[in-house]
Amino acid sequence: MEQSIIKYIEHSIRDNWEELALTDFNGVSFQYRTIARKIAKLHILYEAIGINKGDKIALCGRNSAQWSIAFLASLTYGAIPVPILHDFKPDTIQHLVNHSDAKLLYADNSIWENLNPEIMDKLLGAIHISDYSLMFSRCEKLNATRLHLNELFGKKYPERFTPEDVAYDDAAPDSLAMINYTSGSTGFSKGVMIPYRALTSNITYAIEHLTFLKRGDGMVCMLPLAHMYGLVIEMIHPLVKGCHIYFLTKLPSPKVIMDAFATVHPKLIVSVPLILEKIIKTKVFPLLEKPLMKIMLKVPLLDERLLTKIKDKLNETFGGQLMEFIIGGAALNKDVETFLRKINFPFTVGYGMTECAPLISYAPWQESRPGSCGQIVDRMEARIDSPEPSRIAGELLVKGDNNMLGYYKNPEATKAAFTDDGWLRTGDLCTLDEDGFLYIRGRSKNMILGPSGQNIYPEEIEQQLNNMPYVGESLIVEENNRLVALIYPDIDNGTKQGLTFDDLIKQMNENVTNLNKELPGYSRIESVKVLHEEFEKTPKRSIKRYLYQH
Repeated sequence: MEQSIIKYIEHSIRDNWEELALTDFNGVSFQYRTIARKIAKLHILYEAIGINKGDKIALCGRNSAQWSIAFLASLTYGAIPVPILHDFKPDTIQHLVNHSDAKLLYADNSIWENLNPEIMDKLLGAIHISDYSLMFSRCEKLNATRLHLNELFGKKYPERFTPEDVAYDDAAPDSLAMINYTSGSTGFSKGVMIPYRALTSNITYAIEHLTFLKRGDGMVCMLPLAHMYGLVIEMIHPLVKGCHIYFLTKLPSPKVIMDAFATVHPKLIVSVPLILEKIIKTKVFPLLEKPLMKIMLKVPLLDERLLTKIKDKLNETFGGQLMEFIIGGAALNKDVETFLRKINFPFTVGYGMTECAPLISYAPWQESRPGSCGQIVDRMEARIDSPEPSRIAGELLVKGDNNMLGYYKNPEATKAAFTDDGWLRTGDLCTLDEDGFLYIRGRSKNMILGPSGQNIYPEEIEQQLNNMPYVGESLIVEENNRLVALIYPDIDNGTKQGLTFDDLIKQMNENVTNLNKELPGYSRIESVKVLHEEFEKTPKRSIKRYLYQH
């Protein structure tokens, strides 16, 4: 019988009582026992002010140890945590607090000062996420309880607070555990209702398949905790294993990230492709282009030694003990993937979505395949809506424990998300090979119909274009039944090589001319627009496509 998410958390706190659990990088640290005490105090607070099981508690702030504790306290109490991205604009945050019916809001000072409590009329109060002090209250009981919280804790646990005092009520697997608002590239934020079974299933999978991560190991949490990927794989999963998690509380600049890797020596790194791509494209590729390097790479044995040296240097960059680098959120650049495979770097590409909390597919790096994002995870089934799933792309449909319950207060969107027989529509066009490896071909929403009904997948063209000289990033869009390439050039790299912006425009047009020679007639690009500024992104660094589609 599998454990539940609540029991995983409870047992880990008890079993790792004296161990370090959460650290704000270059800041405060908490042991598992300290987490337990803080959770117990917040439970006392919730009970005193009349928070019931099933009531919503919103969290909006940068990643931190205290954010994690507030989340864990809400989940283990039986309340419904509602993480909200701190990057959202104040109007959006207020709308989501109201839409979710949140009774409490944890927030950073910098976020709270831009919000208007009058608009959020269901809130009993707002709590400062860094020290749990009150920023706003409509409830006398909340004021009094917060003021006397240590005293109330002492009364409840008069002897001392021990591991035996950590006992959290379990919940029905199909009941609602949390609401997570999407921030996808389609422009509409929907409240994904995630049941306990989905969290349990994801954590169980991580425990069973990422076995190299052990108790006491360090983990750097870089992805936003308000996203399922960061929350489940980078925070809850290592926590239930008794690991020590470090949070990058500020905007993670390359220097801060590298300092963290050098300090923590992580075995596992979970990231979007950007970090790895930037290192390879800016540090490694220019090195390999030097004339002497090109000659050395053609000499047998010498080339192997050279590539081994590059791999060792790369491993050192990530702290020296890396066993696996999992990439999610977007596809990896093809040239970067080919090079990493050549040097046998331990990376793999996984795939998921908020609606599956988040895992859909994964394969360990030794088993991963070029261009694939792994095999369907345990406790999940998948099928491709296509007459020939291994050859012809069709929408990926999934079913199983990881699936959401639906969208909060949005029955139309919920109905549209599922087939009549209960399969969740991912919206992604995929193929599935004979061995069950999944290949994403594009978003069904982005597919463009060619002049004679051909399916054109813009992502496939973009991937080829992004591999061409001085291309930073690109989008293929349709304008007046013609394909147009929007390109943001790699200006930094161009400037280093002495190129002006006009030179880069010429190069982009040349790139498209060369690419068109490789493309079938119906998917050729007919015009080019070169942008001066990079594309607007979601917090997961996906381009907000809807802003550029007409």
